[in-house]
Order: sequence, then C-alpha cells, then structure tokens
Amino acid sequence: MDRIEFYKKAVNKFITAKNDTVLVCGGGNNDKYVFENLDFKNVTISNLDSRAQAKDFLPFKWSFQNAECLTYDDNSFDYVTIHAAIHHMSNPHKALTEMYRIAKKGVLAVESRDSFLMSIIEKLQLSQTYEHDAVYFNNCKYGGVNNTEIPNYVFRWTEREVEKTIQTYAPYYKHNIKYEYGTSDPAILSVEKNVTLKIFVITLLRPFHWLFLKIFTKQQNLFAFFINKPQTFSTLFPWLEYDKQKKKIIFNTSWGEKTYKKNE
Repeated sequence: MDRIEFYKKAVNKFITAKNDTVLVCGGGNNDKYVFENLDFKNVTISNLDSRAQAKDFLPFKWSFQNAECLTYDDNSFDYVTIHAAIHHMSNPHKALTEMYRIAKKGVLAVESRDSFLMSIIEKLQLSQTYEHDAVYFNNCKYGGVNNTEIPNYVFRWTEREVEKTIQTYAPYYKHNIKYEYGTSDPAILSVEKNVTLKIFVITLLRPFHWLFLKIFTKQQNLFAFFINKPQTFSTLFPWLEYDKQKKKIIFNTSWGEKTYKKNE
C-alpha cells in the first residue's frame, strides 16, 4: 500500500467528523492533499519550515509551529495529527505529549514501527538509520533534525513506547489506543549507489516478505496509532477523583484507606 493512501485511510477511520478542528504538526503538501481529498473544512497545517507560505496551504490555515513546544492552549483543537514527522524531531516523546495536550478528542500519528524485521532491513541498507537524503534533496540546508541541515536519526515506535509515553504524561486514566498496520516497499532512490542490486534484492525477497507479514502482522513498516483522549472524569483510575471545589484531580483518600488501612 502507498504510504499516503495508508495515511488517508487512517484519517478517514479515526477522524469521522469532517467539521471538527484539526491541527496537523510537521505538515506539508501530502497533508493538504489528504485532508482536502477527504473534504475536511477546519484544518490548520503547521510546520517548522521558514520557507512555507500560507497561500501554499489554502483553503486551510497555516501556522509556524515547533511541535515540541506548541504555542496553543490545552484542548485547542478537536484532533491533532502528524505524518512521518516525529522522527525528524530531537525530542519525539515531547512532541507526542504536546500533541496530546493540545488535542481535545484525540491524537493520530503515522510513523515507522520498530521491529525485528525493520532491524534486518536497516542492516541490509534497504532503509536509512539517519535520514541524509532528506537533507541532500533540500539544498543541504533543511530536512534534518528540527528541519536543520543535520540528518536526523529515524526514531521508530512500538506500541509499548506509545503507551509508556502517554501513561507517563497523563497518568489519570487507562488510555484507549488503537493501532493500524500496513506495508510499503522501502523507498529506493534512482540516484543511490548499488540501486540495481537493491531493487533485485527487494524483488527476490518480496514473496517471503509477504508470507512473513501474513503471519506476523505487526512486523509491517506502516504504523498508525490513535490515542483516544478521555472526555469525562468518570474514567479516572479508582485511586483518583475530581474535586469540583478545587477544580482538579486529586488522590482518592477513601480508596487509599480501603486499600492500605487493613494492612496497618
């Protein structure tokens, strides 16, 4: 499956209300294409690219934003999305928690998944560990970590990594996180060295790769995760409660007494 089609499918599945507000982090032309094609109305595309201009993203809004420190208030948008951009950041976990903070209903990310198979693909040099091509094809000035000329390390996620990041940042509820998986061939540039050999190896391994992924679905290289943000305090962990007077979540003393007093 094409990566953009996978992204489009994930957006269509998890963000069903086309009039809801959406902030796209690390966004660009691919994001504009996906949301325009799906007939979304209230989209703001943001990025750290000083070359971007608002007119390039019409009919959507444009905002210059660093996803690691967004300037918006909590719950400013119904949804926050990102596609193939967290791995360009120097602090990917911070970016994910910032997206969670800004979102009112949920966060959708499409990134590469870390796996045993991906580690083999990297060792065979069929996929990059550091994304130097992104810098080279941006005049050797942009496209790296935090959109600088320094090639970024490709940070790949796992389900456990996502869950640990969110539960650490917001330890109030057991979050409902959903995952989607897909497969696309590794990107091989025609100007790469040994390109013919790489294409031959990919073609040779494709039937075995297809069979392997039929058995081990999570080893696929297209990975989307949707973090459903809890809407009510009724889903708090039992050791917490919402204090209406103080207007904040506090420790549930009665739960603590029931749980620990009997052990005194």
